[in-house]
Amino acid sequence: MSRTAVARRVAAKETRLFFASPVAWLFLATFTGATLFIVFWVESFFARNIADLRPLFRWMPVLLAFLCPALTMRMWSEERQRHTLEHVLTQPVGISRFVFGKFGACLLLLALALLATAPLPVTVSLIAELDWGPVAAGYLAALLLGSAYLSIGLFVSACTDNPIVSLIASVALCIALYLLGSPLLTGFFEAGTADWLRALGSGSRFESIARGVVDVRDLYYYLGLTGVFLTLNVYALERGRWSRAHSRRHRYWRSVAALLVVNFLLANVWLHKVPGLRLDVTEGRLYSLSDTTGQFLQRLEEPLLIRGYFSERTHPLLAPLVPQLRDLIEEYREASGGRVRVEFVDPADNPDLEREAIERYGLRAAPFQVSDRHQSAVVNAWFHLVVHYGDEFETLGFGELIEVRNAVNAQPEVRLRNPEYDLTRAIRDVLYSYRSGGQLFAGIDTPVELVAYVSDDVLLPPLLQTYRQSIASQLQAIAAESGGKFSYRFVAPEADGGLEARRIVDEWGFTPMATAIGEGREFFFYLTLEDDHQVVQLPNDSFDPGDFRRDLETGLRRFSSGFTRTVALAVPTPREQGYPFNGGAPTFSQLEQMITRDYSIRMEQLADGSVTPEADILVVVAPHQLDTHARYAIDQFLMRGGTVLLATSPWTVSLAGEDMRLLPWPSGLEEWLAHHGLHIGDELVMDDQNATFPAPVIRRVGDREFRELQLVDYPYFIDLRPPGLNPDHPITANLPRLTMGWASPVTVQRGENQRLTTLLRSSPAAWLSSAGDVTPRADSDGQATFYGQGERKPRTLGVILQGRFHSQFTDRPPPKPSEAGDASDPPAEELQPLVELSPLSARIILFSSNDFLDDQTLNAAAGVSGTRQQEGLELLMNAIDWSLRDSSLLRIRSRGHFNRTLPPMSNQAQTLIEYFNYALALAWLALLALVHWLRARLRMRHYRKTLAL
Repeated sequence: MSRTAVARRVAAKETRLFFASPVAWLFLATFTGATLFIVFWVESFFARNIADLRPLFRWMPVLLAFLCPALTMRMWSEERQRHTLEHVLTQPVGISRFVFGKFGACLLLLALALLATAPLPVTVSLIAELDWGPVAAGYLAALLLGSAYLSIGLFVSACTDNPIVSLIASVALCIALYLLGSPLLTGFFEAGTADWLRALGSGSRFESIARGVVDVRDLYYYLGLTGVFLTLNVYALERGRWSRAHSRRHRYWRSVAALLVVNFLLANVWLHKVPGLRLDVTEGRLYSLSDTTGQFLQRLEEPLLIRGYFSERTHPLLAPLVPQLRDLIEEYREASGGRVRVEFVDPADNPDLEREAIERYGLRAAPFQVSDRHQSAVVNAWFHLVVHYGDEFETLGFGELIEVRNAVNAQPEVRLRNPEYDLTRAIRDVLYSYRSGGQLFAGIDTPVELVAYVSDDVLLPPLLQTYRQSIASQLQAIAAESGGKFSYRFVAPEADGGLEARRIVDEWGFTPMATAIGEGREFFFYLTLEDDHQVVQLPNDSFDPGDFRRDLETGLRRFSSGFTRTVALAVPTPREQGYPFNGGAPTFSQLEQMITRDYSIRMEQLADGSVTPEADILVVVAPHQLDTHARYAIDQFLMRGGTVLLATSPWTVSLAGEDMRLLPWPSGLEEWLAHHGLHIGDELVMDDQNATFPAPVIRRVGDREFRELQLVDYPYFIDLRPPGLNPDHPITANLPRLTMGWASPVTVQRGENQRLTTLLRSSPAAWLSSAGDVTPRADSDGQATFYGQGERKPRTLGVILQGRFHSQFTDRPPPKPSEAGDASDPPAEELQPLVELSPLSARIILFSSNDFLDDQTLNAAAGVSGTRQQEGLELLMNAIDWSLRDSSLLRIRSRGHFNRTLPPMSNQAQTLIEYFNYALALAWLALLALVHWLRARLRMRHYRKTLAL
């Protein structure tokens, strides 16, 4: 009989013994029941509201530390107790075959137990978008960890004849191995020692694989641990064959066993120093560098420094994140081909670097409360990154690098938020800032041409004659320094009998200007920048030669990928809001902070009838009673080929404690939007696919009404998921979900030469509400009720309209500058021409909600989910990136660990899903019982036939 056949027969025999006794059934039932109880009750799966299986795998190292020894406790100890071990030791085959056979039987039972939990990921994938990579890695880690624990249990069982002693000793050894790398122990040591302890601990290695990164070092750790204890198991049993007298065979066995153990350990130590042997199996490769990062690294022309400031002693929840950051930063160095230099320092050990961090980079250590063996204290710890390139630098603190989710029944979950995005964004920013120091055309790939539609000097006023001569000389100098990426030409519209003039009037809406009212002499003076994709008109309202270079560079930056763009942001000020009561006024500080991270921001009031010439895009959020000058500013920005991004609705909601009020919020843009075919309904959209919200509920008791704050399924809080989030457009393609609060329906009448794209659409279960009260009311059962009207169907909530637009002010005089802005401005209404027709690159991006970006809504949603709700902000940033053709970070901005959430479900549905998993687990056990019974019947029939012969 071959050696493998012996191991297989031993495994089959032990498996039959398992199922013939209560051991297998108790193990399977306990394991399955414990895992389901942990997921649904201990970890509050539905309250946690994240579509992953972290709750299952988080407890797996502890659970297996108790259950695996329960399987192995009797394997060898009962053999000793019943004196059957001598029969095994006297067999003519190696003892290792019996060890492998028993190990295989235990491993098979563990695999069957893990299969009993398979309905959990299937259920999650059916109700939400599940990333299967970490799930597969988690099961692999569980199997490897279980094999290590089983080998430990077998070794301990081989050393005693008492199964209870075997159980207790095995559990103690497994728990000790788990505690080596757990925060309970590493928090008492400095970072260097803690790193070594995490490398030795079974739980920390398990977490590394379960997060979706299959590292060869982690795999070998478990395989090596299994090999060590199986070797010790074989050696412990082999000693039972020896006599008391020492012999060469005894020395041989000791040497072989020692060599095997030492090789397993040394290989593990050697592999620990070898980075890069890893496979990222997460969807979107969350823990690996993307092609976007590689492209930015290839653009580096000088060495770039990434320096990490990490304290030896820090908060226990932050300590495990430091090795992850270090590994990621090392990947930057390897991917850069020598362009990136990496340093890791502890400022406490280097006063000069600490002084530099404080004085040059403006960094400060953060205070954390920690406990050691002796006391609880507050330590000032560093958890910062600096990206330095040339004379430019960007800093990242722990507040930007980590994401915290407040757990329901446990300590908070702390993860790296999106470290690649944060680091790559910092690299992009320092690269762009460095380039903006004089390399204007470095980021322009397609040649850009300035076309000046300018009349002959005899038609121009003296001021414009001088201006023309000045810009001509400036254009000549700029073209010479552009390296062939910039050219210019002057076109006389009156040439060829005015043919060109008629063309630009019809195509661009460039109407003639007048030298003075009543003289009748007209002229043209328009400047445009063009490439293969877009046309941008330069502002021409001041005609100051000193401003031309600035205006030209601002326009050229819209064709470049190497400069920081400027976002003009218009939000209502407290003075403009006119709220009828104190408190609850919308503020947008989080929106401003988000934009500032990636772009230069200019706060616009629009009251002077113009938008800053530096603006690359105009963002108008929650506009309120905009006057003619503001509409004119928005209109002309669009007519010059710009992008206007609007978040507006006829209503806004104020939250103040337990008070919720729906207020009319006239934007002043209703007529202007209707002129361009965009109509926002006066109703609010309600949807059965909604998110929970802490809303004040009106409860009626007798003749009295009471308001109390409750967490309710709030249909005004629309939960958008693909395909409601357009999966084919870059703005929404990488957003897993989005919550839109108090949104109105949008209808669009697309004009000629316009393209319509729908970005946001509710579910088919949406309906409308025109009620002036959005506060839910409790019915007789205490459930919140809502009332609406109209047909249930999908409602459009966000669109892009791009193409040629006609100015609303074509048939009406533009507002006079003297009516707005600084009264000292010269009355130059003749020199401020109206642009009547936009180029094809102009676009309007419309989101029909005032509130989904304001601070009070974001904070309220964050209080429910336990994380910072940034989907709305990410949507806006994606829209800005796409509009400015700066889409390099779009694919990695929305990557995160807590952004895959469960869809809205009723309590009945949650209960049904939970009980369904219990039922499937019982069905699995019943199936195993049936298979065992059938196999037993078949074996009995076979034996009877054999006896009959």
